[in-house]
Amino acid sequence: MNWRDEVLDTIASEFSDVTDVAQLTRIVVRLTLAAILGFVLGFEREQQGKAAGVRTHMLVAIGSAMFVLIPQQTGIVPADMSRVIQGLVAGVGFLCAGTILKQGKDESHVQGLTTAAGLWMTAAIGMACGLGREATAVLSALLALAVLSLVPRLVSLLERTVAKDDAQGAPRVVASPDDKPRDR
Repeated sequence: MNWRDEVLDTIASEFSDVTDVAQLTRIVVRLTLAAILGFVLGFEREQQGKAAGVRTHMLVAIGSAMFVLIPQQTGIVPADMSRVIQGLVAGVGFLCAGTILKQGKDESHVQGLTTAAGLWMTAAIGMACGLGREATAVLSALLALAVLSLVPRLVSLLERTVAKDDAQGAPRVVASPDDKPRDR
């Protein structure tokens, strides 16, 4: 065997982790679905003008799928997979913490919580894809999309309804300490 054949055999053996067409199909389906679901959630966030958009959500979903797919391919036992998942959740939590900004001393001026929660959810959806739980991943993505796009509209509608009810109630008298009583 000459050096060229040896190099080609070595390269071929490096790509031997995919042993058959079924395994290749499984990998392609899981990673592609993670990418698509990450795209959907990221597109919604990008349309709302948020910093973490399509690319971020896609990368989080694909990365999460990979972190659980690779150990599965190597035949990891379920107890060890739980440690992989724990590490992934902690790592994504660290990434999400970087998206949260507290402005000033007032605790009510915090930004990025929804972005952090969305990325955390995207990681969970990617994990579901990687573990072969495609239906769970799709359902979770649809629910997350509903929370991100429909719940703000529902809250706005409820707030308008409550404000309307307040306006129909007893009149409110607001007086400042500077107001002088009127002589009648």
